[in-house]
Amino acid sequence: MPRPFRFGVNMLSLAPGDAWRAKCRRAEELGYDVILVPDHLGMPSPFPALVAAAEATTRPAVGTFVLNCAFWNPVLLAREVTTTAALTGGRLELGLGTGYVREEFEQAGVEWGTPGSRVDHLVRTVEELDRQLGAPEQGPRPPLLIGGNGDRMLRIAAEHADIAAFTGARPAPGDAGGLVPQTADELDGRVAAYRKFAAGRAEPAELNLLVQLVAVTEDRPAAVRPWLERMPHLTERELLESPLALVGTVEEITARLLAVRERYGFSYITVLEDSSEALAPVVEELRGR
Repeated sequence: MPRPFRFGVNMLSLAPGDAWRAKCRRAEELGYDVILVPDHLGMPSPFPALVAAAEATTRPAVGTFVLNCAFWNPVLLAREVTTTAALTGGRLELGLGTGYVREEFEQAGVEWGTPGSRVDHLVRTVEELDRQLGAPEQGPRPPLLIGGNGDRMLRIAAEHADIAAFTGARPAPGDAGGLVPQTADELDGRVAAYRKFAAGRAEPAELNLLVQLVAVTEDRPAAVRPWLERMPHLTERELLESPLALVGTVEEITARLLAVRERYGFSYITVLEDSSEALAPVVEELRGR
């Protein structure tokens, strides 16, 4: 029996208090189950934004998508998590990642290090959060989402995460902060690797996918053409077949997401803020399914 769908919206742009709360209420009205905030310089600071989102809404969970662990001291992060979980009424979902934009590390004065050292810090963060948040008086630890793509990150997600998040992208050649979408076959390989690492789990994790493009249209090739100009490594067919691009009529996108859940197991779908209105009719179609 597949998991029912959940839908999250990743809020990328800051707004003054009333406008921010209005955006969050609109996401709730559109049917989204989770209001998310990333952890990039130039975007909203995650924890205060999530507290405000929870105050403005009643139903959705709120979550980080995802914290750049390199920016956080694990002990101090545990304090932020504990406080935010309390102030949001237990609606917090905690998403963690390693960070991938080198320019942000340089701006923040944080050592870029190596992929291995960044993963090491994420592991230390998870271990410290388990230790700090495991006390009975703290209540249950917020659900943990870990996002990544490489084998080691997928293995860590399989071991620790309640939600395994797939970026559906890989580093862009020659671009320290860029990502390029994976083809459907490449994503097959990543999900297969995760399932191998997660074979011994007592309970399966929820699987999340970040969708990069949503376009409700009857002209699918025209909708992806601007993307193809920026991604010459992909063919039109590869982009249209990629789960990261939901392009077509409402009926076609609905059928596409049902097929994506069947093929990969993705039941938790996240879209970027500027796609939330476009996907809303599909969210309504798939509610409870």
